[in-house]
Amino acid sequence: MPQDNVGNIREKALEPLKVYWQPGCSSCLKTKEFLLEHGVAFQSVNVLEDDSGFEELRALGLKLVPIVARGKNWANGAVFRDVARVAGFEYGGHKMLPPEEIKNKIIAILSAALRYLDQIPENKLDEVLPGRPRSYRQLVYHVLSIPNVFLDRVEDDAPYTYEALKSILPSEINSTGALIEFGNQVISRLNAWWDREGNTTDFSQPGNVYYGEVTLHEVLERTGWHSGQHTRQIILLLKEKLNIDPDGLLTEDDFNGLPMPKNIWDNERSFGEGSYSSQAETWEDTKTR
Repeated sequence: MPQDNVGNIREKALEPLKVYWQPGCSSCLKTKEFLLEHGVAFQSVNVLEDDSGFEELRALGLKLVPIVARGKNWANGAVFRDVARVAGFEYGGHKMLPPEEIKNKIIAILSAALRYLDQIPENKLDEVLPGRPRSYRQLVYHVLSIPNVFLDRVEDDAPYTYEALKSILPSEINSTGALIEFGNQVISRLNAWWDREGNTTDFSQPGNVYYGEVTLHEVLERTGWHSGQHTRQIILLLKEKLNIDPDGLLTEDDFNGLPMPKNIWDNERSFGEGSYSSQAETWEDTKTR
């Protein structure tokens, strides 16, 4: 091998592994935990607070998180085999629950999220979470919209994009009642889709999502644990921010078989800190998209 190529390889090997993330992001947390569990050291870059880190992300042509990068070689944190490739180790995957079991867990998670929403006082819904410009209202909407985006993909072949999963509410969902109605529509739609075609769907087909090459089974599983993780955060805010006992508390049994993160909020930031800002993000001022 020519000496200059050897030098380039050595130089690339010395480049630090970086994880670009933001607090309260379930996929970001899971990505960091995945690397830590495999003993991989990395530089942690909170793009909401590290402007130079965000510029590094933009230099890669990206404005979304989580991203794992070594130099110009990067992967979306949602696909662990891609993360492992960038980090330099082998990952064999994990066993997934059957699709129907995942669907049933999603229904249970959404139903719980609606119960918890009904417990949040209307005048508290626009309070902002710690370390993240996301309101309580937006957090609940995000839980409900994750399976809705999945359904848009499988029923209408709609693009499954990062923007589609943003927690910024449409103008017509402007009250607790409207949010509950939206959630009930998602539950009914998921049940109807399953009965009509979901139970005969080939889940080994490509998922056709923005974050990498995955199967539809993997997309469904991520729909389950993603909604589940944020529902755990709703439980946390009920208990720790509002001093309310959750109605029908979900337990570990409800999440059993889903690859949930170990932490609920983050492994670096505390849920006990103050709100990130006085107002939640909008399409005009959102940083990641």
